[in-house]
Amino acid sequence: MTPKESETSLEDRIAGALVGAAVGDALGGPVEGYSPDQILERHGGRVHGIVGPWNGDAWRTARPLAPYHKGDGHVTDDTLMTHALIRVYARVRDHLDAYAIADHLVPDLMTSPRWIPELETEAVPLHRIFLAEKWLVARLHYGHVDPREAGVGNIVNCGAAMYMAPVGLVNAANPAGAYAEALDVAGSHQSSYGREAAGVFAAAVAAAATPGATPDSVVAAALRLARDGTRTAIEQVCEVASRHTDFESALVPLREAVTPYDTVGPDYRVPSLGARRPSRLHAIEELPVALGMLLVARGDYRHAVLGSVNYGRDCDSIATMAGALAGALGREVPEDWSKRIAEASRLDLWEPAATLTQVTREIFERDVHRRRAHEAAFTRMGGPSCSE
Repeated sequence: MTPKESETSLEDRIAGALVGAAVGDALGGPVEGYSPDQILERHGGRVHGIVGPWNGDAWRTARPLAPYHKGDGHVTDDTLMTHALIRVYARVRDHLDAYAIADHLVPDLMTSPRWIPELETEAVPLHRIFLAEKWLVARLHYGHVDPREAGVGNIVNCGAAMYMAPVGLVNAANPAGAYAEALDVAGSHQSSYGREAAGVFAAAVAAAATPGATPDSVVAAALRLARDGTRTAIEQVCEVASRHTDFESALVPLREAVTPYDTVGPDYRVPSLGARRPSRLHAIEELPVALGMLLVARGDYRHAVLGSVNYGRDCDSIATMAGALAGALGREVPEDWSKRIAEASRLDLWEPAATLTQVTREIFERDVHRRRAHEAAFTRMGGPSCSE
C-alpha cells in the first residue's frame, strides 16, 4: 500500500469500485461459461483485453448465448443490476432493506426502458436479466411474497452477490454494517449460500474501501464475517492463492481448491444434480475465486481482472467482483479499457459513482445523527457517557 493509495478519497474509491466492476464484467462476458483451455484455444492465447463475441458475427443466433452480444466491450446484467441498485439508493437516500427492493428495484426492472448493450436496443431491464433475477419480479410483484423471504426457493447462485458492491460502498470502512445490510437486501432475491455470498462480498468491498486496506486485510474481514461453507471455501481458496504471484499458475489450483464447495460441477454448462440447491456446506464459486485472484495479483487491478477473466466459467461475475475490490482499494482502472467499454455499452460509467458518492455522504450524516441520539438516550438512562 503506497501513501497515495492510503489517501485515496471516498469519491475515487467509489468510482474505482464501480467502474472497475463494469470493466471486469465487460471483459469477462465474451468468455463466460468456457474453461481456461477452451479460452486459450479460441483466442490463440490468454485474453488480455477487450475481445469480440465467442461466435463472431453469428452471435445473434449461435447457441447457447443467442441473442446476446457478449463482447466488444459490452457490459452484462452484472452491471445493469448494479446500476439499478444505485438508482434505488438515489431514491431512498438511506440504508436499504428487502422492502426497498420490492418498492423500487422491481418497478425499475419492469417499467423503465434503458439501453441494453447485449441486445443493442432499448428495452426494460427485465427483458435482459436471467431467470434467477426475474425471480424478483415473479415473487415480489406477482406473488406478493414477504420481501424478506422472497429469495427462498430461487436457485442458489451469485445473482444477488454480483450487484452488491454499492452496499459495501455505502458502508465504506464498516464491513459488519455492509454485511448486515446486504443480507437484508439479498433476502428478497437469494437464500442459503447465495445470500451469504452477497453479505460477504459487500463486506469485502467495505473493507477494501478502508484507508490502509490491503488484499490480505480484505480477505481477513471477509473471513471474520463469513459463515458455513462460504467461510471455508474462502479460507481454502485464499490459502492456495497466497502461494502464487501469477494468474497463469493459479488457474488450475484455484479451481481445485473451490471444487469441494462448488455445486455446479466440472461442466459449467451442464450443472450437476445437486447444483444450486440450498446447503450449509457449499458456496458459490465466484466470490472465493475473486478474492483469490485479488491475492494472486497483490491487488493490482489489471492482473486480478485478467486472472478472473481467463479462469472462465462464470468469469464475468468473478471479474466484476475482483474489479470492484481492486478499484475500492484505490488501484487504477486502465483508462483505455474503461473509455472503450463506456462508449461500446453507451453507458456513462462515472455518473452512477458520482450519484452513489453523494448518497453515501448523506447516509453517513444520518448515521452520525442517529448514533449520537442513541448515545444521548443511553447516557440519560444511566449508561456510560461517550467521554468515559
